[in-house]
Amino acid sequence: MSNMEPEALNQLPSAVQESAPSLTTSDKYDDHTFPPTTLSSISKVSNELGTSSTSVEKADLAPAETGAIHLTDWLFRRHLLKRLDEDAIATQISVYDDPVLAPHYQPHPAFENLHRFDPAARWTYREEKALVRKVDWLVMLWAAIAYSALNIDRGNLSQANSDNFLKDLRLTTNDFNFGNSLFRISFLAAELPSQMVSKRLGADRWIPIQMCLWSIITAAQFWLSDRTSFLTCRVLIGFIQGGFIPVLVLYLSYFYKKTELPLRLACFWAAGNVSTVFSSFLAFGVLRMRGVLGKAGWRWLFLIEGLITLLIGIATFFRMPPSPTQTKAWFRPKGWFTEREETILVNRILRDDPTKGDMHNRQGLSLRHIFQAALDYDLYPIYILGVMFSIPTTPPATYLTLSLKNFGFSTLQTNLLTIPSAVMGMVTLFGITLISEAVGSRSLVSMAEDLWALPCLVALYLLPAITNPWTYYIVATVLLSFLYIQAIQVAWCSRNAGGVASRTVNASLYNMLFQASLVISANIYRADDAPRYQRGNRALIIVCCVNLLVLYPGTRMYYKWRNSQRDARWNAMSSEEKVQYLSTTTDQASRRLDFRFAY
Repeated sequence: MSNMEPEALNQLPSAVQESAPSLTTSDKYDDHTFPPTTLSSISKVSNELGTSSTSVEKADLAPAETGAIHLTDWLFRRHLLKRLDEDAIATQISVYDDPVLAPHYQPHPAFENLHRFDPAARWTYREEKALVRKVDWLVMLWAAIAYSALNIDRGNLSQANSDNFLKDLRLTTNDFNFGNSLFRISFLAAELPSQMVSKRLGADRWIPIQMCLWSIITAAQFWLSDRTSFLTCRVLIGFIQGGFIPVLVLYLSYFYKKTELPLRLACFWAAGNVSTVFSSFLAFGVLRMRGVLGKAGWRWLFLIEGLITLLIGIATFFRMPPSPTQTKAWFRPKGWFTEREETILVNRILRDDPTKGDMHNRQGLSLRHIFQAALDYDLYPIYILGVMFSIPTTPPATYLTLSLKNFGFSTLQTNLLTIPSAVMGMVTLFGITLISEAVGSRSLVSMAEDLWALPCLVALYLLPAITNPWTYYIVATVLLSFLYIQAIQVAWCSRNAGGVASRTVNASLYNMLFQASLVISANIYRADDAPRYQRGNRALIIVCCVNLLVLYPGTRMYYKWRNSQRDARWNAMSSEEKVQYLSTTTDQASRRLDFRFAY
């Protein structure tokens, strides 16, 4: 797809030329960059050019979505909400309904779903709701299972710690930290290469390949013998798992609209908590195998969990179709969707965001895309937040099992005591996601995690030298039930990136910096500071205060300032100058003058 051609722009009447710029492929259908007057302006374009108004505002089209229903409306004003007629037409009005604009938004000729693209297709709310539920069961559920497998193999080291893992391998706390740092660095280094491989092979192929490879190495940790073998496995697992998360999120975007994805991302990250609960119960049983064949319980844990995730990885080859229209295979001859359902899936996604037809799902990224994304300084504030926001909560989470063990809890008690914080974490995750929809401010809502963590960290710091184990456990559990805002910030980064290619690369860059924060976090609790880690907790309190008092307010002010800058320049231009800018500019995505940042 391309932006509007100069000839098309020159046809626009002067009364609506100022609204036409919002219809570029880099920023349309975004709450902060797609003005609410756009659709009415399209109607004016058609009327003034002599085309029928029904080509834009057809009686059989639904209005464009403006976002999800606010939580406050649902709680307090449900009686005022209009009841949905499920048999009414759900097809949203879009640029494809305007004869002047539609030619500039056609999908790429190589787009894998092109054969189901039909701007004349119509469907009802009943059909769409049933289809989305079907996608949830067939696509979202397995994506959550795949992410759970990732978390199982990332988190089993903490459970192994409760079974004398360090002593058996003659490792120190610093060796443990170094291993975690190597894991994160490897994970970080693999982000972009993994993303490039996935774009070339396809997410449906690369994701199960990754899962099978890391599962084999996880299981191979059964034979760990010393510090060298431990560090080697940490590096290999980190490198193979790198890029898995952004690739899986990109895959989900093939099936969901922008208003549907945030809640699915919340489910996505909640699956990590589910896997924590599952693996805690599993560890409760498996670690009792200490002594079987003369082996430690943690060795059996690595072997069994590695084999479980290997089976999930193999099954994923058969559970991830390349796209909504490519679900048929030799093992699934009828496919998942009928021709009618495929048509609805493809057209609802393209009407919501026409840029999703820009690239084929096996089209690789170029180095130019990567360099352009890396040099987009307007994303740097979010990148900095990605580095800093989770530091206050990561060390207490990593060391929970080791700390409980030091307080005298048994191996089995330790693994069971991690479950309450995981369950509460799921509740708070969904809660903060709903609040973010109600408040509509990413910078303010994203402060919630550090606001939650600060009093708990102060409490940990002030605990006396001789502390009741249950007092520590209660404080730590409350702390680790924090409001996890990663899904909100990932969506924030994607929204402020602009076009599809930019979003893909920027998502990887954000995740790379998030992994860098985990490297930093892995070195805050040191062996000479054990077991209370007062020096480490003091550092976490300082970081928390910096986030709350400087970084989040600063990011909010920066984006407000950038928007006001662009407003001043854009509003100072005449209609002719705006048309000239759009006809000749080489600016792309978020660098365009008509793009506005979310904050």
